[in-house]
Amino acid sequence: MLTTDQEIRDLLTSARTIAVVGISDDPERDSYLVAEFLQRQGYRVIPVNPRLATLNIQVLGEKPYASLRDVPEKIDIVDIFRRPETVMPVVEDAIAAGAGAVWMQLTIVNEEAAARAEEAGLKVVMNRCMAVEHRRLMPKQG
Repeated sequence: MLTTDQEIRDLLTSARTIAVVGISDDPERDSYLVAEFLQRQGYRVIPVNPRLATLNIQVLGEKPYASLRDVPEKIDIVDIFRRPETVMPVVEDAIAAGAGAVWMQLTIVNEEAAARAEEAGLKVVMNRCMAVEHRRLMPKQG
């Protein structure tokens, strides 16, 4: 589990592609706002939401995927906006997709899923907001 500022800063610095699982197309929702922030910071944001994929509704100009397993490119971080009890299948998909890390957003705690991800070699951040941590730890751009 990554817990120190330096570990989290290193993860945010090395990442290029972030898949946001549970993203909403509603600009008022936290998942949308965080994804939009990350996109503005220069990350490639990939929406993952089965409903949006079925309806083919783009989010932030990006094609949504139904599952992490459907994403055709390398994923550095899987940012999870799902209830804690639904995180394990997302972690299994992240492992199958070859992701480098899973990030469970603020209030999302699933120790079993975190242990499974670490056991498979993924880095894990839990119960933290990626946008908050980015603002706090990363040097200001421009």
